[in-house]
Amino acid sequence: MILDNLMSRARTSIAKRRQYNRLIAEIDSFSSRDLADMRADRSEMLYQVHKQIYG
Repeated sequence: MILDNLMSRARTSIAKRRQYNRLIAEIDSFSSRDLADMRADRSEMLYQVHKQIYG
């Protein structure tokens, strides 16, 4: 039971980290021009991604 819980938490953590890394890579791929066109701030986007994934 304890091992199952530990494995489940590890899988969840890995999935969250994978999703986080994928979104960070996507944000990093935007050029300054792309961000200006979207009227977006890179640091705010990074903050929102972290907040969305990890709460």
